[in-house]
Amino acid sequence: MTPLPTSIEIVRFHDEALATPQKAERFQSGVWAAIEANHWHNAQLWDQEDLARRKHAPDSEIAGNKRAIDHHNQKRNDAIERIDEALLGSLEMVSRKEDARLNSETAGAMIDRLSILALKIKAMRAQTERTDVDRQHIDSCREKLYRLLEQRKDLAGCLDRLLAECARGEAYFKVYRQFKMYNDPNLNPAVYNEARRSTRS
Repeated sequence: MTPLPTSIEIVRFHDEALATPQKAERFQSGVWAAIEANHWHNAQLWDQEDLARRKHAPDSEIAGNKRAIDHHNQKRNDAIERIDEALLGSLEMVSRKEDARLNSETAGAMIDRLSILALKIKAMRAQTERTDVDRQHIDSCREKLYRLLEQRKDLAGCLDRLLAECARGEAYFKVYRQFKMYNDPNLNPAVYNEARRSTRS
């Protein structure tokens, strides 16, 4: 069985990637390539979400941000599914026990949540280091940072436990397709109705 990634490795990778934000494809294939892609698109989503909330930017720029959000969100979800596919491929030789439990959340979804927590932790830590705010702001953000770190530690432990149980045949998860209908021109009624009207005119 191909070695499964550990939460320590994943958390370290997430933090290191955010410390050097330029896109650098360290992995060409496999589960780590999917983890890297997921994390990169989450980081791009974070930046675009911030930009989309500007109050004085031209409407055309906000529309561009919204389209970028849709693009990166689709790619992020695609990467989650690739993570799950790679992990299940590593586990395919494991004999599942009759009483094995089905986990409602996939390992890929948990890794995605760890990625988002890494982004939150980085942003909240930056708030604790500001010099243009009062002490109350710093203390409040420091308390939130501790809570985020606790949440990441707990989630990391849950991921390790799930993967260990899967490796022993005691648990399993399935790849559930996200079916992001708003990005599919054949499934989004606003898009296909618009196309239909333009064809008629």
